[in-house]
Amino acid sequence: MLRVDGVTVRFGSVEAVSDASLEIADGSVVALLGPSGCGKSTLLRAVAGLEPAAGRVSWDGTDLAGVPVHKRGFGLVFQDGQLFPHRDVAGNVAFGLRMAGVERAERDARVESLLELVGLGGYGKRRVTELSGGEQQRVALARALAPRPRLLLLDEPLSALDRALREQLAVDLARLLRTAGTTALVVTHDHDEAFTLADRVAVMRAGRIVQTGQPDDVWRCPADESTAEFLGCGTFLDGKAQQGEVDTDLGPIHLPWAPDGAVRLGLRPTALKVGDGPLSGEVTARVHRRDHVRLTVAVGDRTLDAVAPVAATPPVGAAVTLAVDPDGVSVIGADG
Repeated sequence: MLRVDGVTVRFGSVEAVSDASLEIADGSVVALLGPSGCGKSTLLRAVAGLEPAAGRVSWDGTDLAGVPVHKRGFGLVFQDGQLFPHRDVAGNVAFGLRMAGVERAERDARVESLLELVGLGGYGKRRVTELSGGEQQRVALARALAPRPRLLLLDEPLSALDRALREQLAVDLARLLRTAGTTALVVTHDHDEAFTLADRVAVMRAGRIVQTGQPDDVWRCPADESTAEFLGCGTFLDGKAQQGEVDTDLGPIHLPWAPDGAVRLGLRPTALKVGDGPLSGEVTARVHRRDHVRLTVAVGDRTLDAVAPVAATPPVGAAVTLAVDPDGVSVIGADG
């Protein structure tokens, strides 16, 4: 198990990571999630031993202070893969095994097995420069997994790819990590990616870890409004909850996870959908997404976000009714 206790990283007078603490159980995947510049990659590099840091990083109770990077038994995958362009695919995957002195037959079998695992069976003799970006990242992952690292560190591994490919590779990567039983720390700024990959999510902001929990709990109950905004909430309102029913000025909302009493809610654009509902308004703008249309709707003296199906999108100026979808509503600061 990896344990990070009170780790702080400074660059001159700038404190990039402040008193960060985190645990990763054997075989689990934790996503370190936050906006660009929040310190998440710096924390990952401190865990790897690439950045000097105050505090303690330990594995199964053993302090790793003074243990060099190459002796920590950790694998690393970066945004650009950092493959060796002069080696073919098999040569890249086998690199760590060769450095460890693994015999040829065992090495070849391990490489073949990993290429099958990452969906690149038969690619061993190809030049890495002939591969697509997604294929290169699969090779980088196979190379990192080859020496059987006790911890895999992935720093924005999918961010250089286009959106559709990122989504597909996130699903594939989640499957691969679980199939291999790999303990992993994944750094990402994309909450969809984090929630796809991870068993637990640690949200980071301005150098500090502000919330840690299971993906569903973080999604439903962000720690504060800033975290809720980062997770997509754009509208906030107060309500009073009793036995899972919350009274608000938008009408009642069924939220079984809401604690009784006064609550603060955050609404994502998907919280309001065009349909048979209690709210009436006028469409003032619309933006097409791949699988829905995002609307701006004037409801009384408020402007709200909503969504509509691509095939049945009301035009600007149309009168619409809106229904609340609880899946798009968060209860801020509640204990998830």
